[in-house]
Amino acid sequence: MKLIDTHTHLYAKQFEDDREEMMQRAFANNVGAFYLPNIDSSSIEEMLALEQSYPDHCFAMMGLHPCSVNESYKKELTTIKNWLDKRPFVAIGEIGIDLYWDKTFFEQQKEAFLTQVEWAKELDIPIVIHSRASTSIIIELLREVNDVRLRGIFHCFGGNLEEAEAIINLGFSLGIGGVLTFKKSGLANTLESVDLKHIVLETDSPYLAPVPYRGKRNESSYILHVAEKLATVKQIGLDEVVRVTSENALAIFQTSPHGIDKKLHF
Repeated sequence: MKLIDTHTHLYAKQFEDDREEMMQRAFANNVGAFYLPNIDSSSIEEMLALEQSYPDHCFAMMGLHPCSVNESYKKELTTIKNWLDKRPFVAIGEIGIDLYWDKTFFEQQKEAFLTQVEWAKELDIPIVIHSRASTSIIIELLREVNDVRLRGIFHCFGGNLEEAEAIINLGFSLGIGGVLTFKKSGLANTLESVDLKHIVLETDSPYLAPVPYRGKRNESSYILHVAEKLATVKQIGLDEVVRVTSENALAIFQTSPHGIDKKLHF
């Protein structure tokens, strides 16, 4: 079984000069699939071009990132919906609420999030959630609209055990990346009590590089360091971490009715 990076912005400008080399490094580190979350209308072209270049490995999502929600968010949502109507995507993402830097558009972020949640339910595809400084808020919102069609990943989870259990009880998985390797994050202690069946791996490249690359540009090949750290935390073999987390990812994404799952058995 190969590693799966469930959240990576490999189409970003930070990879313009060495994207092919970066992809080859990931393949060399046993990474077999890359899920590409969208940001807004400005990122779609590059994201879809990368998917087209690696059709057996890269899988695009479609969504409006909360940090791109501003005065023109309704226009952005129209663009997102047009794409969702045009072709299949493996998920709606990344979507959510971000209150870390600015709370100006909180109500608009909430509206955009709930709108996209409903689209995901209609399409019966998962959502990938950005919840920076807003995890408890999003948990409450999801409790209000939850049903059997709603599923997905809380991307870049770094919360406590209570939050983890609430997310799992909603039927969602925890996206674990480089933060796990940070000594002061406390995430390792939390994950000791979380069953591996609720965890998927990610990098969020080019952001949040794990130790020993912390502070540098992140890339998908570094997901191996996250997997190794998780194996240490759970006191199990690396092969078991790779197998279970990749099976978890496939279970989330391959349930799409569009037949995309046929490309994910590698």
